[in-house]
Amino acid sequence: MKILIYIILGILQGFTEPLPISSSGHLFLFKSIFNTDLASDLNLEIFTNFGSFIAIFIIFFPDIVRLIKSFFSYIFNKDKRNKFQSDFKYCLLIIIGSIPVAIAGVLFKETLENILNNIKILGFTFLITALSLLIVKNKEGNKKDQDITYLDAIIIGIFQMIALCPGISRSGFVLVACLLRGLKRDTALKYTFMLYFPVSIASMGMGILDLLKTNVSNTLLISYLMASICAGIVTYFSYKWLSSLVKKGKLWKFSIYCLILAIFIFIYFR
Repeated sequence: MKILIYIILGILQGFTEPLPISSSGHLFLFKSIFNTDLASDLNLEIFTNFGSFIAIFIIFFPDIVRLIKSFFSYIFNKDKRNKFQSDFKYCLLIIIGSIPVAIAGVLFKETLENILNNIKILGFTFLITALSLLIVKNKEGNKKDQDITYLDAIIIGIFQMIALCPGISRSGFVLVACLLRGLKRDTALKYTFMLYFPVSIASMGMGILDLLKTNVSNTLLISYLMASICAGIVTYFSYKWLSSLVKKGKLWKFSIYCLILAIFIFIYFR
């Protein structure tokens, strides 16, 4: 039964990670409804996040390789800087957009989680996600990758920082910020998930350090691996679905789901 629950949690993580509906909020809701601490298992969180990370890494692998090569080529190959200038700037935009959440993650993440670790507050944060997605229902900017400014990166980064709150979707809130700043839908989607990598790598790095300090039984390790594999597979297809909806301008449909979820929480946990 425990292995089955881990698999279900892996699928839940994989499905909700790329979608603008808050994976952390869903895990907290699962824990509250079924009264199980398995959803709060930090080791499980590390493994499922790693599965989701690998899936999204595979999707963006060509972009990541190109950006890394361009970044170092710009630094060490002065004669051909013009060739790599656009990609180098994009790398800087990723770094700048990641700074606010990095600062908040180090200074306030634990405090935020303690304050917001309340199921009724989760209802309000899901409501915030719903309203924000509704605001950008008809938004379609014209900025491409090369048109993103450093000010855009800072503002979008602040939105990502706010999304540290459980129930406020990171991908959703960042997408909203990108669209409000006038980015094209496909450009917004790409930048949103480029900002995902630094955050994910940092959180996984800290999690792995904690994991190395604990003894995990072989049976439990199998459960974690199963959950990780399920999370990765489901994340891959979940992202593809999100990509299709964003490009069609149907991101607002997730606002209906988050609104229903918020109403459910207010009624069920009254």
